[in-house]
Amino acid sequence: MPIKAAVCEAAQTALVVKDVDGPVSPLAKGSVIVRTAAVAINPFDCAMQAYGSTFFPFLSFPAVFGEDVAGTIEEVADDVTDFQVGDRVAGLSQRQGFQERAVLLAHMAYKVPPSISWADAATLPMGVVVSIFGLFHKDYLNLRMPSVAPSVNSPPAGGLRDVVLVWGASTSVGSQAVQLAAAAGYEVVTTASPKRFDYAKSIGATHVFDYSSPSVADDIKKATEGRRLVGAFCNGGIVPGSFPGIIRACADVVRGTARPFLALTMVMPAEGVPEGVEGKFIAGVHDDPDFSLKFLGADGYIPRALAAGTHKIAPEARIAGHGLEAVQGAMDTLKAGVSATKVVVTL
Repeated sequence: MPIKAAVCEAAQTALVVKDVDGPVSPLAKGSVIVRTAAVAINPFDCAMQAYGSTFFPFLSFPAVFGEDVAGTIEEVADDVTDFQVGDRVAGLSQRQGFQERAVLLAHMAYKVPPSISWADAATLPMGVVVSIFGLFHKDYLNLRMPSVAPSVNSPPAGGLRDVVLVWGASTSVGSQAVQLAAAAGYEVVTTASPKRFDYAKSIGATHVFDYSSPSVADDIKKATEGRRLVGAFCNGGIVPGSFPGIIRACADVVRGTARPFLALTMVMPAEGVPEGVEGKFIAGVHDDPDFSLKFLGADGYIPRALAAGTHKIAPEARIAGHGLEAVQGAMDTLKAGVSATKVVVTL
C-alpha cells in the first residue's frame, strides 16, 4: 500500500514528497509499525543528503532519511509481546522515519506517557540510544547503570564520585549523555558555550567549561585533579572540521587516567586517536537487543524515568513545521546552526 514519504532522489538535492511502497505485512520478526506523529532532524540526515555514498557507502538513491520517530503503534509482529496496537512510542528508525508509517525494531522502541507531547517524544531516540551505548555498553565506557532513584548511586559518606567527561552538553546527544551519566551517579564534567552553562548544570553537569577556550583541556584537568576519571564521551556537532580538535582535547584530558578511553560520536579520523588513548566510534546500536532492552524495554530505565518525570526532555523541541513538506526546511534550519534545540516536524 503506497504511503507518503519525503524522498531524496540524489545527493545534494532537496527532498520531495511522493508515494513510496509502505511497510510490508505481515511484519518481520521483532518489529512494529508506527503511524508517525512527529520526527526530529539529526546531523546524520543532513550529512547523507550532502555527501551521499561518497561518505556513506551503504546509501543508495532514492533514499528516505530519518531516525527519530514518535507515534502510535499500528501493527506488531507475532513474536512481539511488550507492545500492542495503540501504544504511544518513540524509537530509533533505520533511516525510514520521514514517512507516514515507519517500521521500528521492537527493541529500539519504548513507551511514552501521555504527558509527553509527540514533538517532545521525537527529540529523544537518537540521543538516548547513542548515549546508552557510549556510556554503558561493555564495548565503550562500560559505566554502571543509571537509577530512577538517585540515592541508589550515591557515593559513600565522605566519598567522592567518579568523574566522566561528556563533551558538548548542548547538542541533543550530549544532553542525553549528561543526564544519563548523572543518573548513574557520576560527577559529570562537560563543555558548552558560556551562554549554555546554566543549561548544562540544569540537566546534571557539575562543572562546565567553554569548549572554545584554548585552555579548556588544562582547565578540565585542573578541576578533576586527584579524582578518578573514567573516560570521555567524545561528542561533536555537525561541523566535521571541528572533530579533530574535540578528539585531541578529550584525549588530552583522559590520557594517563583510570580509563584513557574515548567513546566517539564522530567518525574516527584517518590518523586515529592521539597516542596514549583508545577510541571507538559508537556503531551497531541496532544490533544488541539484550543490551537495548535493559534501557528501553518495558522495565527499562528510559520508560520508567519518563513516567516518573525524572528524565528531562532536553534539549527542547523546536517545531519547524507540520507535514512531510516541512522536513526539508527543518533540515536547512539544522544546517544553519542551532544550540540546545532539537528541530522537529509534526505530522
